[in-house]
Amino acid sequence: MPQETIHPDSSGIWVFGYGSLIWKPPPQYESRIVGYIKGYVRRFWQHSEDHRGTPEKPGRVVTLLPYEQWKNSGDEHGHDGITWGVVFKIPSDDVETTRAYLDHREKNGYTVHSVDVYTDKDDKVPVVEKALVYIATEDNEAYVGFAPAKEIAQQIHDTYGPSGWNAEYLLELADALREIAPQHRDEHIEELALLVKELIQNSSKDS
Repeated sequence: MPQETIHPDSSGIWVFGYGSLIWKPPPQYESRIVGYIKGYVRRFWQHSEDHRGTPEKPGRVVTLLPYEQWKNSGDEHGHDGITWGVVFKIPSDDVETTRAYLDHREKNGYTVHSVDVYTDKDDKVPVVEKALVYIATEDNEAYVGFAPAKEIAQQIHDTYGPSGWNAEYLLELADALREIAPQHRDEHIEELALLVKELIQNSSKDS
């Protein structure tokens, strides 16, 4: 039986999370669906000066790059242009407050875009059409782009912000992705998580 697509309507909005929203969802949501979007690549290529770092010592958080743009970035990881996450239904009564909450949470360079979300049940027909997604595009001031994995891992390990340790953000995301999409390994996230865990172990040995 073909998958039925959920279209935008007056009952609320759908928001796709691919980073901290997966493990720290919006305060008010009616339902959630695990799924993926096409044509984007998730990377720790955005500075965080307000949550996981400071202006003096920024952390790194994830953003999405269009697949065609990413192919010219020099990144050594393979990618199929599919990014897993969770899409949340925000009921109409909570849309205004949730949008204000997310706009503040994602204020450090992120803008709102729309994406179609798919599931394993059907890779042709989206389960949710035109979900909102927050993306920090390469023209925002906090975008830093590609760096060697060891350099990114060290920065993540060393930085803290008002929302906590940058390493917590990475490791929570890695755990969440393994839980929601065990069949799909995100090589970029997994490599960074392994490197940061090694740094944590080495730090504990030295202390």
